[in-house]
Amino acid sequence: QVQLVESGGGSVQAGGSLRLSCAASGLVSNINATGWYRQAQGKQRELVATIRSGGSRNYADSVKGRFAISRDNVKNTVFLQMNSLKPEDTAVYYCTAHYKGTYYEYDAWGQGTQVTVSS
Repeated sequence: QVQLVESGGGSVQAGGSLRLSCAASGLVSNINATGWYRQAQGKQRELVATIRSGGSRNYADSVKGRFAISRDNVKNTVFLQMNSLKPEDTAVYYCTAHYKGTYYEYDAWGQGTQVTVSS
């Protein structure tokens, strides 16, 4: 199994920055993609950014040019640098990892971290 622990959420004014961290443990060598999703109150969970084991990145249109996903393979940690934050970025942010088990592939999720952007 893979376990994920997020940190770095908080409150910031519009235009500010935050960096989220997601530390993975367990079968980290079996992870082939890691990403961030978010869920605003009353809305569905949506993809924010992903990074694959080969390094390719993917972003939601709403965050392109403002957010950057990266990773530290030594520390088994993935980061989400969020710049030029907007009130509409307010949500609970979840880290997820897609990994291969013995017979199947799985998705692990972190507990979520709140990001609040005030105008």
